[in-house]
Amino acid sequence: VPEADAWEQSLEVPYDDVDRAASFYREVFGWQVQPVPELQYHFVTTGPVSEEGMPTEPGFINGGMFARQPNLAQPVITIGVDDIDDALRQIEARGGSVVEPKMQGGDMGFAAYFRDCEGNLLGLWQSASG
Repeated sequence: VPEADAWEQSLEVPYDDVDRAASFYREVFGWQVQPVPELQYHFVTTGPVSEEGMPTEPGFINGGMFARQPNLAQPVITIGVDDIDDALRQIEARGGSVVEPKMQGGDMGFAAYFRDCEGNLLGLWQSASG
């Protein structure tokens, strides 16, 4: 499993059927899909990675897959931040809105989802300290 820092800029793909979706991305793009049952999530690596889980070649980004939800029904680009609470405050102050508030991402960090001022859905990730 890649280290938390590998997920500071990532993609997320929702699914209706995890086996079908994982098979699709493995077969079409060669992605590696690794289930993490305790998080109800699947880590995705799209290409070669270092021991720390970081892409080692340009053009690759890692991320995950999750069950489609009403507020999270499309692919999401996730942006790494140092302070997720501050980022959410700034988003709302500048015309964005919180879709899913800060939530624990296992022992790796915190996640949240928001819409920007143009209505685009994006994610935030703050790695755990230490």
